[in-house]
Amino acid sequence: MELLESNDFKRELVKKSEKHREELQNEVRLVSEKTEKIITNALVIGGALAVTYFLLNQFSGGKSKPKQKVRKIKLVKEHDDDVVEVAEAPSSPGVLSQIGTTLASQASVILLDLAKEKLAEYLASRHQPKEEKE
Repeated sequence: MELLESNDFKRELVKKSEKHREELQNEVRLVSEKTEKIITNALVIGGALAVTYFLLNQFSGGKSKPKQKVRKIKLVKEHDDDVVEVAEAPSSPGVLSQIGTTLASQASVILLDLAKEKLAEYLASRHQPKEEKE
């Protein structure tokens, strides 16, 4: 009797372990599929941003900008015949303002892309039947 009971108990444990193994394998497969999808999306978005960045640099950087000359102003004192030259800074924007403008435009592109994705997900969820949502 004990031998039969132990075999039944063993069989139940083996069935439970097989069931748990299958569930774990299914979960691992789902996680790996989601990870692959996320990585693929990240690579596509990153590649698109990189291509856009390089294209914009090529189109905007292809034209050589004429160098701005520094204007000099001569100051003449009324009583003395001394002439003093003062140099003015060029009127082009500084490097920091250009970096700030570039960062702001990049951030707006990224945020618009995220907003587009979220809107697409929302619209897709609205079109699904109620049974599929649950």
